[in-house]
Amino acid sequence: MTNHPQRVFSGVQPTGNLHLGNYLGAISKFVTMQHEFESIFCVVDLHAITVPQDPAKLKDQTREIAAAYLAAGIDPEKSIIFAQSAVSAHAELSWILGCQARIGWLNRMTQFKDKAGKDKEKASVGLYTYPVLMAADILAYKATHVPVGEDQKQHLELSRDIATKFNNDMGAEDFFPLPEPMIQGPATRVMSLRDGTAKMSKSDPSDLSRITFTDDSDAIAKKFKKAKSDPEPLPSEADGLAGRPEAKNLVGIYAALSGSSVDAVLSEFGGQGFGALKPKLAELAVEKLSPISEEMRRLMGDQGHIDSILTKGAERADAIAAPILKDVKDIMGFLPRG
Repeated sequence: MTNHPQRVFSGVQPTGNLHLGNYLGAISKFVTMQHEFESIFCVVDLHAITVPQDPAKLKDQTREIAAAYLAAGIDPEKSIIFAQSAVSAHAELSWILGCQARIGWLNRMTQFKDKAGKDKEKASVGLYTYPVLMAADILAYKATHVPVGEDQKQHLELSRDIATKFNNDMGAEDFFPLPEPMIQGPATRVMSLRDGTAKMSKSDPSDLSRITFTDDSDAIAKKFKKAKSDPEPLPSEADGLAGRPEAKNLVGIYAALSGSSVDAVLSEFGGQGFGALKPKLAELAVEKLSPISEEMRRLMGDQGHIDSILTKGAERADAIAAPILKDVKDIMGFLPRG
């Protein structure tokens, strides 16, 4: 049994308009992980083009995600930060692994059904095979741990299935590790402020549904004030949040921003109404997000610096992925390149 080094891989799509869900669900956790694992954090621009993109905006948004990583506290000397498209192993390995994956496996992926909607015949092939590319992202580095939200857990399970099939079919026992999901802490999936049953998203038509990195303190206060809630007082224990999605969402956001637990938040606000929680939540969000937003704006004013970090990160990422891809090609029976 191979002893694979402990390595984290994760990425964020450069789709613009970063929001609180991106920060709490992913970026803030990356900052902690970099001190515990060898960490590779990607801007997944290949995933972004599964739907049409404006090329100029895609470049800007890729830099914006990199700036967010840096502003939140990811150290480019300690961690690898790069754009997915800059390392060819992602696309090459995706094709090889796509030949291992099975149609039936992809047909079970619920996210494609959700994103394609009723007119799935007009969806891109890339949107359908998105989970295979995600598997390639992870396995190109033999990542052992992947921080994911609940909505991506099914895709990670597919990555494990593909890795297992490759290892077994190619007689390469334990060549790829089976990556483990890391789902940690409160607010692993931040929900809409207008509907506690729907994920916070930039595509929601209501701007009041999300807190973005460009919101000022007045906008944040307004959005939390208008956030959907219910008439009941907050419970004193977490069990009391069952069947109350909006209450669960707001309490979870408060816990994540304050670095505490849901139980600790409820011990403070239990028995009180949302009028007590919402102003404190707004203050906390401003306190946490404002410095990051300010630093992002500063960094975006020096695109050469961001591009330099992404270039160096891509070189470091390629130095890990290229030998792994070379071994995969050898296992598959491909002739070496001269």
